[in-house]
Amino acid sequence: MLSHLGQLSRQKDTKSLIKRQELLNVMVFIRTAARSVPGIRAFSTGRILRHELSYQVWGPENEQAVRDPILFLHGLFGSKQNNRSIGNVMAEDVQEFMQQQKLEKCVLIGHSMGAKAAMAVALRSPERVSALIPVDNAPVNAALKSDFGKYIQGMQQIEEAKVSKQSDADKILQEYEESLPIRYFLLTNLVRSEEDRTMKFRVPLSVLGRSLDDMADFPYSDSDNVQYKGPTLFVRGTKSQYVSGKTVPAIKKFFPNAQIADVDAGHWLISEKPEEFRQAVVKFLGSS
Repeated sequence: MLSHLGQLSRQKDTKSLIKRQELLNVMVFIRTAARSVPGIRAFSTGRILRHELSYQVWGPENEQAVRDPILFLHGLFGSKQNNRSIGNVMAEDVQEFMQQQKLEKCVLIGHSMGAKAAMAVALRSPERVSALIPVDNAPVNAALKSDFGKYIQGMQQIEEAKVSKQSDADKILQEYEESLPIRYFLLTNLVRSEEDRTMKFRVPLSVLGRSLDDMADFPYSDSDNVQYKGPTLFVRGTKSQYVSGKTVPAIKKFFPNAQIADVDAGHWLISEKPEEFRQAVVKFLGSS
């Protein structure tokens, strides 16, 4: 699962969203991914927990938080786990993180695979989730689009070229993706190797490439009698196919109080239309 690493926190337009709330950006690396590339520096702004979840914390600028904190789960390509267990593994990690951080209750926002993890947490422990916002993913088994494999190929080519500048990496990636916001998002995964000072990706590309077929399943099925009845907003990109009309029955089954907000963008809607995404989230949280 490809993540939207740090986009919400890096966009200037989102400052008003977090002014009166804590924002916990959780980069869920599924136990081992954060340190799986030898010779790569850890994030300078992240902290590695016992299960290697890297996260950043933002609090109110000048005031006491007045709402439950927001836990933002970024998507990634995946892990070596079995396909039906990946969602549960991620949900377990998030729940453990909440316990470690003493978060009794929070707003969960997740994009892509992070959305499936957020949904799984809400279904497993609804009492811990005050509101749920899955971004461009649905509670169904669905094949990943071809873009994921294409992006891995481009990222692998960048590593093979041993570039030393991000601008050179971007030139290579232009052959695989025309959109500048999406390329920028992909390149946030770049770090400099301490061994030869070339640019490498901190996510394990070979592992992700082998795992793509296993990344699109949801850990619950129609026969499971579980629901999250709290306030829920599905934010979907109108140019993406991950939350189509066919998924609405499953959404309503698991999340009976769900609303759907459309953003004129593709799957990477937070990168493509950050202000529209921010407005949808703020409006929903203001009314819930």
